[in-house]
Amino acid sequence: MEPIDIGLWVTGGLLVLVVLGMRVAFAAALAGLIGLIWIFWAKKGYDPSEFGWALGVAVKTAGQVPHSKVTSQALSLIPTFILIGYLAYYAGLTRALFEAAKRWIAWVPGGLAVSTIFATAGFAAVSGASVATSAVFARIAIPEMLKIGYDKRFAAGVVAAGGTLASLIPPSAILVIYAIIVEQDVGKLLLAGFIPGAFSALIYGILIVGMALTIKNFGPPVGGFTWRERFVSLPPALPIIFVVLTIICFVYNPFGGDAWGTPTEGGAIGAFVVFLMAVYRGMRWPQLKDALLETAKLSVMIFTIIWGVLIYVRFLGFADLPGAFSDWITSLTMSPMLILVCILLAYAVLGMFMDAIGMLLLTLPVVYPAVMALNGGELVSAADSTFGMSGPMCAIWFGILVVKMAEFCLITPPIGLNCFVVAGVRDDLTVQDVFKGVTPFFIADAITIALLVAFPAIVLWLPSLA
Repeated sequence: MEPIDIGLWVTGGLLVLVVLGMRVAFAAALAGLIGLIWIFWAKKGYDPSEFGWALGVAVKTAGQVPHSKVTSQALSLIPTFILIGYLAYYAGLTRALFEAAKRWIAWVPGGLAVSTIFATAGFAAVSGASVATSAVFARIAIPEMLKIGYDKRFAAGVVAAGGTLASLIPPSAILVIYAIIVEQDVGKLLLAGFIPGAFSALIYGILIVGMALTIKNFGPPVGGFTWRERFVSLPPALPIIFVVLTIICFVYNPFGGDAWGTPTEGGAIGAFVVFLMAVYRGMRWPQLKDALLETAKLSVMIFTIIWGVLIYVRFLGFADLPGAFSDWITSLTMSPMLILVCILLAYAVLGMFMDAIGMLLLTLPVVYPAVMALNGGELVSAADSTFGMSGPMCAIWFGILVVKMAEFCLITPPIGLNCFVVAGVRDDLTVQDVFKGVTPFFIADAITIALLVAFPAIVLWLPSLA
């Protein structure tokens, strides 16, 4: 049996394990190890006396993956970004953001829901985790919306959808993981997420206002705030801006000259700044311990997925499945743009059964080379490319599209993680309630993705300046 055939059989087995409910990390590690044993044994003609040799080589190959890949400096961004989010919660920045957004925006139709969206976008700028964002605002925003008569399902849907913005707006753990998988510049990818993230929040806000204008008693505006009350609400939320500027200056110096350091250093300094603010605002050891434990739990979960999937990715390299898939994609007679749209639609379907990080880790080693081949290769110039952009810019553009699809998958049934988190925080909600509440946001996400595909400059303007 040829290596490509082994690759297809093992990949099919992996998908069966995932559908049956096995965790992606363990399913991928098991499939990768079995695939490596199979390929090495096949090279020896399936000689029974050589099975021990094949097993030993496969185990050694798989064992080298976690250490060699996870010691990457770029991955150290993930714990610091997650820690920033949890410390910001204990520093009271989330409630300050929500209060400021409410006083400035809540006067529009559906204003409290719009305020929630923009507050989650602001919190996403200091939190790299969508799950943490959804959990925090489920406690803060949903009670406020219920007080003035919002339907509890829609209120929950607003929080779940708003939480997805943390996947795009830096610091984003998923963008860091994408950059490591495809070996692209982490700083430029983080920069590329700013405008699409803000754009997504704007589309969500427009959708809510439109619904409030067309549906009777949908979301009454909230007024009565004086200009003094509005300006007073700004200083408590200003630390968010300071942290964001710190991270930006360590990724790309907007004031001219070289960046101040690496993104990892920016994340560490941002975490330290938020820690000082949290202590100043009254955080004590029990709260700090909770923040550190939650950061450790989420970081370990992400790293475990990375370890397991990278063993499978190593097997894919021996099976040459990425190269075969790339050759097949480029041989199709369809237009490259139509093929790209089909790939994005496949992500939408796959996301119904897998979590976002696992989905990206499993698919990108195969899909990314194919997309690069469609554009003309990783070294192609903008003038000679299919999509009108150079290889590195195409990698960034595709990364934002894929991460936006991962956002979409965070709220799609039956696996939509943000929906489960919101339902878990609120005793008065079921998961079905939250899934019903997020339904209108599917339309907003579809519009956003279509515009990002049609107008790549929305994604590429900021990284082109770096």
